[in-house]
Amino acid sequence: MKNLISKAATLLEALPYIQRFRNQTFVIKYGGSFMDSEDPAVRDSVARDIVFLEAVGIKPVVVHGGGKAISRAMDEEKLETKFVQGMRMTDEKTVSVVERVLSNKINPHIVDTINSFGGMAKGFSGTRIFRCKKMLVNDPEHGGVDAGFIGEVTDLYTDPITECVSRNITPIVSPTATGEDGFIYNCNADVAAAKMAIALKASRLVFMSDVPGLMRDINDPASVISHLRTGEVEKLKNEGVIDKGMVPKIDSAVEAINSGVDKVSLVDGRVSHAVLLEIFTDEGVGTEVVL
Repeated sequence: MKNLISKAATLLEALPYIQRFRNQTFVIKYGGSFMDSEDPAVRDSVARDIVFLEAVGIKPVVVHGGGKAISRAMDEEKLETKFVQGMRMTDEKTVSVVERVLSNKINPHIVDTINSFGGMAKGFSGTRIFRCKKMLVNDPEHGGVDAGFIGEVTDLYTDPITECVSRNITPIVSPTATGEDGFIYNCNADVAAAKMAIALKASRLVFMSDVPGLMRDINDPASVISHLRTGEVEKLKNEGVIDKGMVPKIDSAVEAINSGVDKVSLVDGRVSHAVLLEIFTDEGVGTEVVL
């Protein structure tokens, strides 16, 4: 009986959040090593969360990554992987692998998994949605470095996405884009997700990765900063707390908040049902970024 009462208490805790967020759009960036987990429960946890959001009237939109799968595919084709400031050097052969892995392998798998749990999802190559310009990677030693087909998202064609949302179908979008020159570009999924949230006037943006959130000490999970205001960001950058791969996440979070998104959350996708815990509980998990 105590277990049953505990379950009822959990539902009652979630109720005001369900009421508040019904019919609102949430953008979720799905990425991290947990996507490659051999444990189906870990891989399927996010899909079940998406289906739950659909069921309670929230309108999720997913932008996904897949860096580890790209690296494996490149190894299989004996293509060398090089990184500059965390960005993958992307020549013509590499971008072909990127598009194939992200849009033709990972994307359909996420769609199929969501649909297998009773949800409704539809996949899109980011080349149909995102427009970009070539981005030079800032290297402290060499200045702006041409990393090949790396794009900075500049615009979105949102009609296919809004049509899905209006029909209660969850769009699943890969982070590739069409450049000004008509070529395919690889884009940072965090940045793409933030641009999506801004374009859709989403209420929430959730970054899922394989870290507990923004940590003061990268080696101490207990040092997670649970609440971050945008005005604190520059100070934390100067202190080295916000560094490397966390920079595009936090910069994108700040841009989203300044553009009208209510809250941005950084959660650990390795934690079962991290999305639900962040959205529907009083304490939440990870780091929340607010104005």
